[in-house]
Amino acid sequence: MSITQSLSTPLSSSSSTFLAPSTFNPRSQVALPVKSLGVCKCIAASQEADTAYKTKVSRNGNIAKLQAGYLFPEIARRRNAHLLKYPDAKVISLGIGDTTEPIPDAITSAMSKRSQALSTIEGYSGYGAEQGEKALRSAIASTFYRDLGIEDDDIFVSDGAKCDISRLQIVFGSNIKMAVQDPSYPAYVDSSVIMGQTGFYQKDVEKFANIEYMRCNPENGFFPDLSSISRPDIIFFCSPNNPTGAAATREQLTQLVKFAKDNGSIIIHDSAYAMYISGDNPRSIFEIPGAKEVALEVSSFSKYAGFTGVRLGWTVIPKQLLFSDGFPVAKDFNRIVCTCFNGASNISQAGGLACLSPEGLKAMQDVIGFYKDNTNIIVETFDSLGFKVYGGKDAPYVWVHFPGRNSWDVFAEILEKTHVVTTPGSGFGPGGEGFVRVSAFGHRENILEACRRFKELYK
Repeated sequence: MSITQSLSTPLSSSSSTFLAPSTFNPRSQVALPVKSLGVCKCIAASQEADTAYKTKVSRNGNIAKLQAGYLFPEIARRRNAHLLKYPDAKVISLGIGDTTEPIPDAITSAMSKRSQALSTIEGYSGYGAEQGEKALRSAIASTFYRDLGIEDDDIFVSDGAKCDISRLQIVFGSNIKMAVQDPSYPAYVDSSVIMGQTGFYQKDVEKFANIEYMRCNPENGFFPDLSSISRPDIIFFCSPNNPTGAAATREQLTQLVKFAKDNGSIIIHDSAYAMYISGDNPRSIFEIPGAKEVALEVSSFSKYAGFTGVRLGWTVIPKQLLFSDGFPVAKDFNRIVCTCFNGASNISQAGGLACLSPEGLKAMQDVIGFYKDNTNIIVETFDSLGFKVYGGKDAPYVWVHFPGRNSWDVFAEILEKTHVVTTPGSGFGPGGEGFVRVSAFGHRENILEACRRFKELYK
């Protein structure tokens, strides 16, 4: 029996609570004490506005350009509102890409040992090197960049790839033009807006001015037509991609490196999901000849070892990567790190070192394999329902096409009728309209239950 066949049974009565209507009756009568009628004047809001103390400091106009809230807090807000409406519903979250499975014991044991050592004279340590502990930098280089010409001191350990994205924006400043895959992880665009690299949001095209949106869709294999792109200074490129799940081929990354070299651009390659690649596609941009002259790479332990809350990542900046005046990019990044950061937690770094031991690597592969099995279940479910489905092979995300439909409307429909949280594709850029991202991060029983609900809704 296939996975989809096992999911084809209708919802049982034990699952009916998530479809039950609200018990609230808007027509029910409530007795209220009688008061004499009079003129009621609502003035609290205006009084507050008139009397609130204001400083003379102007708001950062760049932050004011941002549209609504950041995507994932907005999803959380809508989830919470849904829970208020349906307090007894079992809500399953397959929206934000947060891991759910326990961190392997081989890793937590190392963190526990390091934590306990801090209570001793011999084991205590205070501030560490802002760039990371030497042993961890060496282990990252030998594990992920063996034979690629990356040295230990090219690696900067951090509290996560997302934090490094913003630090890199500080390095490059406001006087640059950025290119980004469309759709893509929203932190790239939002950090660019905050830095003042963009113009205002253009509602008619749903884009910020002065950003090159590189459309990635099924028609072009989720790799942009580089011949149609005007010269950018910085290119954010994520492979495997969040949200589409597409992993760039060696030929595609070779084209990208050549494009950057021809235009004198710098690629920020996000490889946070590289360990999910199961085929021959490159796991690092530095597998491409010449990449060290035009690219740097950010990565993370978050989706490999369940470190979303532990916080540990790294950025690789080769010595060969130079600004137009010949100054090394790594030296400026080092200056920013030393100014804005006091180094990753020593306990987290102990966990990172354990991740890269033979036992830790096997444990991470087992966890990744679990999530990839989840993606297979989700892909088979939507395939069986007749949807066009992308991703799910080299990434923990499934990109489901709802042609002609507004992605926030689909998000709302799924949440309202199945109590499952997904992510609307338009939250990742205009190229995501008509798609919904379904995360494979979840306990197996929740994945199976969510897929049963999808089948009930779209059968």
